[in-house]
Amino acid sequence: MTSRPPFPPFDGPGARQKVQAAEDAWNTRDPERVSLAYTEDSVWRNRDTFLTGRDEIVAFLRRKWERELDYALRKELWSYDGNRIAVRFQYECRDAAGQWWRSYGNELWEFAENGLMRRREASINDVAIAESERRIFGARSAQRS
Repeated sequence: MTSRPPFPPFDGPGARQKVQAAEDAWNTRDPERVSLAYTEDSVWRNRDTFLTGRDEIVAFLRRKWERELDYALRKELWSYDGNRIAVRFQYECRDAAGQWWRSYGNELWEFAENGLMRRREASINDVAIAESERRIFGARSAQRS
């Protein structure tokens, strides 16, 4: 895909649309699908990992979702200006040993003129939780239907 509307500069509805589209894509846990929202040379910082380009993004996401089982994510628009969007998020997953985790984070996104994300910086903190403390169950879109 060579473009992905809405395009910058963002207004409130456009920024919210970008955030919901990202949440929906990440909840598929499909690395190839997720990678299509990023430029070919997109630059990422995810915690302490630095990536460049779709191939590295796909490989990173494959490893992530092999470890983070039953992953479910919620994103919320924090702020936007021009071609940038700030997001806060939470996701829950369990590891192979059955321990559940809730991860809290912030992302800073920068978009190219064609609506693809060219830069993503994510800061994330993890908290071990009991299964009974879970709040996020599957994709939000599935809960609405």
